[in-house]
Amino acid sequence: MRFSLSHILAPSQSPAEFFAMARALGIRDVEIRNDTPNVVGTLAPADVKAAAQVAEVTLLSINALYPFNVWNDERRAQTEKLADYAAACGAQALVMCPLNDGTPVSQADVVNALKAIKPILESRGISGLVEPLGFPVSSLRRKADAIAAIQAAGGEGRFKLVHDTFHHHLAGETEFFPAWTGLVHISGVTDKDVAVSDMLDAHRVLVDDRDRLGNAEQIRALIAAGYSGPFSFEPFAAEVQELADPQSALADSMGWLRERVAA
Repeated sequence: MRFSLSHILAPSQSPAEFFAMARALGIRDVEIRNDTPNVVGTLAPADVKAAAQVAEVTLLSINALYPFNVWNDERRAQTEKLADYAAACGAQALVMCPLNDGTPVSQADVVNALKAIKPILESRGISGLVEPLGFPVSSLRRKADAIAAIQAAGGEGRFKLVHDTFHHHLAGETEFFPAWTGLVHISGVTDKDVAVSDMLDAHRVLVDDRDRLGNAEQIRALIAAGYSGPFSFEPFAAEVQELADPQSALADSMGWLRERVAA
């Protein structure tokens, strides 16, 4: 398995510290963010690029352009700013998340947004990674709908999907799209009392033998179907973000996943 790390799991670390932890774990792929921590808003892209070069890590993505499917002048400016930053720091892609507040967004609006985003990404030489969110209030929950919108926008080759194990489970999805998948986000939920419909980012922890999302089974299915890309740890829970020794906890989770996926 090719693991990656999202900076969300250790937001108190500087990019240099975060990249160094990745390398100590044998990981060469990382994701930076524009929220927690807001690397994009606090550091010059040249500094992030230099830190990545020193650590010899690849910046897979900036997470995230939100809400990508509500297209207007504000979103265009936001997209251009993020795309400029990605190109300058060496990030390969923008993760793109849909509106997630209960407001419906039509499929036509998703297509129109992708059509508008495509030339912005093309001119900077970066890709878009569309991440359906499985929450009941999400305006784009299923990967099949995202693929249909990408095809309708003529976005093949510029856009791929993020398969998020948490959102795959919440949306009740059963179909895998390995050829369309550019990145996989992994996190677990271990709280026995929370209903699936009530699961939130705050419940997302590192994956272990208490996982309710079927991470090992999802990963095994993706690999068996031909996916060979990175699996990026993306736990949002404060209990992970506040760990005194996230490196050891990550090493344990990586070991458990490798063992279970190979079983």
